[in-house]
Amino acid sequence: MTDDRFENVAAVKKANVYYEGRVTSRTLFLADGSRKTLGFMLAGEYTFETAGAEIMEILNGEMTVLLPGGTEWQSLGTGQSFSVPASSAFEVKVASFADYCCSYA
Repeated sequence: MTDDRFENVAAVKKANVYYEGRVTSRTLFLADGSRKTLGFMLAGEYTFETAGAEIMEILNGEMTVLLPGGTEWQSLGTGQSFSVPASSAFEVKVASFADYCCSYA
């Protein structure tokens, strides 16, 4: 795997669609058994719940994030990432768009 490419993956053809299509993603399974999603968010405000811990990397665009237990919003952009613990929820505000990759523990 290079920074911009995954090798030897299995992809789920059907998209994960949230918030009336304003957030979509595709699930990938890597050769080592790990799971990732590649997704896209249109402008809006969203709340996501986690089952397992995850890391969200912003591939392109910007978002403002309120992490679990946090009181201050963090502005993040292309090339930045954040971690979310298992069994929690986090909030996201997107002004324009955000292209992202989510890695699951």
